[in-house]
Amino acid sequence: MGALLALASAVCYGTVDFAGGLLSRRMHFAVVTFLGQVGGLLLALLLAATVPAEAVRSADVLWGALSGVGSGLAMHFLNRGLSRGAMSVVVPVSAVTGVALSVLCGVFFLGDRPTVLAWFGICVTVPALWYVSGGGDGGRGTDKARASRATRATTDGLLASLGVAVQYIGLAQAAPGSGVWPVAAGRAAAVILTLPTAWRQSSEFRQPRGRLVQAMAIGAGAALGLTLYLWAAHQQMLALAVVLASLYPAIPTVLGLALLHERVSRRQVAGLLAAAGAVVLLTLG
Repeated sequence: MGALLALASAVCYGTVDFAGGLLSRRMHFAVVTFLGQVGGLLLALLLAATVPAEAVRSADVLWGALSGVGSGLAMHFLNRGLSRGAMSVVVPVSAVTGVALSVLCGVFFLGDRPTVLAWFGICVTVPALWYVSGGGDGGRGTDKARASRATRATTDGLLASLGVAVQYIGLAQAAPGSGVWPVAAGRAAAVILTLPTAWRQSSEFRQPRGRLVQAMAIGAGAALGLTLYLWAAHQQMLALAVVLASLYPAIPTVLGLALLHERVSRRQVAGLLAAAGAVVLLTLG
């Protein structure tokens, strides 16, 4: 069940990343990020009030808030990179580095001990995530402008990956009896964190109502993904939950093929096959 929850989290995250990337090209990324956190907070509060919680400790709330700081940073830099049209660079860099940092923390500091099969699956996942997102293709070209865009996109991806790692590690520390309240605390912290940047772009909120609602819906989807990840992390070790949840780059690739009629490269096909194999290994491990 833990593996299924983590994979469901990946589906949620991949879907909202695809939608958020498209929306960030039509309105300012800071507005998309802030409204997304607001929408996530509303859904998280609804889930927290619905799902029973045995005991919510102050430590659980603090770990959730720390996770929310990571989420806010991750979405800020991810949406900034996607708004520049560099999805093929930002997504793989943020996913791969975020996975690596989270897994290393779980193994060296939290006592995770993956099996041999699980370790092999983890090692397969890193290149799979890179290939499935077309990693490395976005920076090709000889002109200086394209090289500069690729450099900025890589920086955004690396900064986003730090937020991803903090998000996953922090949320996994909340006790199972705390229900969904750590997710709600995280969304509140993310709203506070992203408010100053959004305030400086207040004129950008003059958008059609449909776009504003869409941004909030995207954030609600991300909050649902975090909730699924939280439940998954309570049922299996952090390293495996993080790796399975971080397979989300496969979703934008599939959606791009199905909805935007994008062409898939051999590299992406190899990445998708490797990702599928990694899922089997991690589930068995």
